[in-house]
Amino acid sequence: MEDWKQARQDINTRAMQLNALTPDTMKGIAALGGAGDKTNHLDAKTRELISLAVAVTTRCDGCIAFHAAAAKKLGVTVEEIGEALGVAINLNAGAAVVYSTHVLDAFDKA
Repeated sequence: MEDWKQARQDINTRAMQLNALTPDTMKGIAALGGAGDKTNHLDAKTRELISLAVAVTTRCDGCIAFHAAAAKKLGVTVEEIGEALGVAINLNAGAAVVYSTHVLDAFDKA
């Protein structure tokens, strides 16, 4: 299992290095991250739950580390996380079904 606090520290260290190498790119990433705060159509908890579900579907450990900590600070419950992760699991299973139909199509046309 990951040491999530250490993972966040390690990523932050390298992100600061990356910021020195390509500051405009990192400013762009920060702008993307803060865009939801400006529109505020969804509350911060909902955005963090979406972030965690997407982190699972994209298999991003760093995203999990940062967004789990942010969700906890916002008072997200483990039950809310469970529901969001259920959606992520369903989406991945659904994608497997869709891609399975591609296999059958390719097999038929082989």
